[in-house]
Amino acid sequence: MSKPRARDFPDRETIVAFIRAHPGRAGTREIAHEFGLKNADRAELKQILRDLADDGTIVKRGRKLRQPETLPPTLMADITGRDSDGELIATPTEWDEETTPAPKILIHVPRRAKPGTVAGVGDRALLRIEAMEPTESARYRARVIRVIDNTRARILGVYRALPQGGGRLVPVDKKQAGRELNIAEADSAGAKDGDLVSVELVRTRGFGLASGKVKERLGSLATEKAVSLIAIHAHDIPQAFSPAALREADAAKLVTPRGREDWRQLSLVTIDPPDAKDHDDAVHATPDDDPNNKGGAIVTVAIADVAYYVRVESALDHDALKRGNSVYFPDRVVPMLPERISNDLCSLIPGKERGALAVRMVIGPDGRKRSHTFHRILMRSAAKLNYAQVQAAIDGNPDDITGSLLEPILKPLYAAYALVKRARDERDPLDLELPERKILLKNDGTVDRVIVPDRLEAHRLIEEFMILANVAAAETLEKKELPLIYRVHDEPTVEKVHNLREFLRTLDLSFAKSGALRPELFNRVLDHVKGHDSESLVNEVVLRSQAQAEYSAENYGHFGLNLRRYAHFTSPIRRYADLIVHRALIRALGLGDGALPGSENAETLAEIAARISVTERRAMKAERETADRLIAHFLADRIGNIFEARISGVTRAGLFVKLTDTGADGLIPIRSLGTEYFKYDETRHALVGSRSGSMHKLGDVVEVRLVEAVPLAGALRFELLSGAQVGSRSLRARGGRKTKAQRGRDARHPEVQLKGHPGHKPRKTSRKPGKSKAGKPKKGKS
Repeated sequence: MSKPRARDFPDRETIVAFIRAHPGRAGTREIAHEFGLKNADRAELKQILRDLADDGTIVKRGRKLRQPETLPPTLMADITGRDSDGELIATPTEWDEETTPAPKILIHVPRRAKPGTVAGVGDRALLRIEAMEPTESARYRARVIRVIDNTRARILGVYRALPQGGGRLVPVDKKQAGRELNIAEADSAGAKDGDLVSVELVRTRGFGLASGKVKERLGSLATEKAVSLIAIHAHDIPQAFSPAALREADAAKLVTPRGREDWRQLSLVTIDPPDAKDHDDAVHATPDDDPNNKGGAIVTVAIADVAYYVRVESALDHDALKRGNSVYFPDRVVPMLPERISNDLCSLIPGKERGALAVRMVIGPDGRKRSHTFHRILMRSAAKLNYAQVQAAIDGNPDDITGSLLEPILKPLYAAYALVKRARDERDPLDLELPERKILLKNDGTVDRVIVPDRLEAHRLIEEFMILANVAAAETLEKKELPLIYRVHDEPTVEKVHNLREFLRTLDLSFAKSGALRPELFNRVLDHVKGHDSESLVNEVVLRSQAQAEYSAENYGHFGLNLRRYAHFTSPIRRYADLIVHRALIRALGLGDGALPGSENAETLAEIAARISVTERRAMKAERETADRLIAHFLADRIGNIFEARISGVTRAGLFVKLTDTGADGLIPIRSLGTEYFKYDETRHALVGSRSGSMHKLGDVVEVRLVEAVPLAGALRFELLSGAQVGSRSLRARGGRKTKAQRGRDARHPEVQLKGHPGHKPRKTSRKPGKSKAGKPKKGKS
């Protein structure tokens, strides 16, 4: 006999409405409390919530519920215009519109607005988001917490002087490529040919080019190593530190032993890329001599004590928060902190005494972390090493430095890593194989070559030790019940998983329809295609199905790493999130000066998390755009050359391709594909010819000719020479025998034969085939 339910038990629609009104804050407990549900009713409530999650109506983040594809409760946004009623409309800052159109947000303006919350078109503001019934103009409602930047709309471009006076503005935005502006001499503000300038659009009547007025000269692109200036100014990345911050950095004194444990005799070493200028993490490992942990190890990770130098509400702190993180370009670094701090006082230089926050972790023989403790220490690095140098020593080729370190330091590190790797493999985090390109420059700032660095065990060792330390930090702060900024990664939405499943079906690959969504489900698919022609394609589509990692004061876990709690602790020199975690640990454990103040709560940390999530996305876009511009310059004198490429994106506008040798991205417009009509097949990520059935699909290897290069915008346009596919799903997926009609079609059109099938002969080429090596994010990017 079933138990009687509450008299006013809410229906599904009421429950969904409550979740919509409290995004990220509603869980089973909150719903039960709102509607007065007793223990007898909770089982039925949980069943309803499970049903809602199964059909995609709601999604679960940790213990909290929200509607799918909802924005976080605190968000940075740009106010872009007004709707038909004159209300302000905003869109999330640095939104990647290549994957999803930016949602519209309606700004609610109260009658009595607080100082600093009055915003206008062109402003950037921190918003408190609320879901609302979607309208033609917006999907969300928000109120302004704080106006961050009053920068009005502008056009950024390069000034090109004309012989008769005045000039033209060549926009640097890809979307505006080819749309030049006329600049009258009186409106040029003294700009010279090659200057990067900010221009205000001047309304003009009649035909011809629109006109603009130079508002600011930002620097000359005629000098060496200036391409990154475009991205720096296009994304408003601060370059100069405030005079007050520089004075604080210059006045900073080296840490003293007072209040610190003396670990100067411990042989900690730094392992970084060979061109690294700051060294903020050091590692050490030794076998555990505890008889209760036979076969285990002690792993120590020491991180530069940035919180000692960068105090809350100081000028250094204000500048660091505004930047959010360091930005890395091929020709320069825009650091989060002045060089006096990042490259000197907080860099763990060999033989120099430095302050650090260290975590000592006890690893069991199964590779699992058994316990950990945090310490504020004085240390002295034993050596500065790079990844290739360490790997060569382990592989039997030590040099003058690593020779003496091999037995006492390096081998114990690798032995501990072998244990940790065992636990990592059991955890089974998402394991995508994605090559990471690196652009090497000549002395004049132009591209020398593009490489894909080898992925070494030394990289994985540091990455796994950093992940362990980050988890330890999150666990400690949760245990002490202190608010913190988590590094979170949501699981893919129901819609994206459905699309992935439909795509895999076209390759005769299956994906589980029920049960908990875990990284191992994606890894099974990736393992299945390893070594096959479709490997790169499937890796790309699985990546696109994933959510983007971000910072949040609300913990909903890290799906990609398959961790319940995770926080960034290991790079406070270049990430503000890590500095917050350091301050929180100092406060939680009573470790002295530089602690997080008691006034910092979940709400204020949510605001900081929203701001630094934006600065991180800003840095990623700026770095990517600079690479595109450098390579477009590199290829500008190769118009007409033929390249091997892979289709990296399929849209209704055409095909995006990535060149095998340089990783350069470009567009093949759909109008250039031929005389027949091509239909966009979203499920297959393909364009399909209506008459011939020829298919251009994501991941296909193709041959293309470079038609146009616009270096300032980083834009490349290609035409397709070969690579179309014709055939059924089973043929592509299973390698089956072709039909008579298909064999005849192949005889007439040999360029459309499928790789790996009978009768296929690879096209001869003088170029060497590109190598695709496994690559993963740099340490700390998770």
